Amino acid sequence: MNRPSFRHRSGTVQPASLAVQWLDGDQRGAQVMATARYLLQIEQFAKQALPPALAQVCKVARIERQQITLTVPSAAYASKLRQLAPTIVRLLADNGSNLNEIIVKVQARPWRNETKPAPREVVPLGDSALAAFAELRHNLRPGPLANAIGRLLDHHRK
Repeated sequence: MNRPSFRHRSGTVQPASLAVQWLDGDQRGAQVMATARYLLQIEQFAKQALPPALAQVCKVARIERQQITLTVPSAAYASKLRQLAPTIVRLLADNGSNLNEIIVKVQARPWRNETKPAPREVVPLGDSALAAFAELRHNLRPGPLANAIGRLLDHHRK
């Protein structure tokens, strides 16, 4: 199936688009993509029955046989989700899904995939760099740039 390629303003294909195209072209990858799309589709249907705050944190973790496992980050969300389970099952059935049981699990931040920033490497200015900045400051007329270079020199000479 041909899909439009998503391009940055510069005209290059986005890496995520390339990954999706590669997965769709591979037999195993196509199965993974089909499963992912199905999970996302079921998640969207389920979220229609949820209040906005709960819909934002609720994720479909697994679909097995006729059971759907939904995860939320706290017991309070889980309690509300269990109350809404019959409504969700009904909505899923109305949309053609053959799921009739909901399992709710508390999983602290199951969707969080943040990467930690690399530690900041601070390299102090060497003597030759400080001398070059001092010469530059000496050759500049008084003003904001000369003041900024003065502060830089003061900071690095401490």
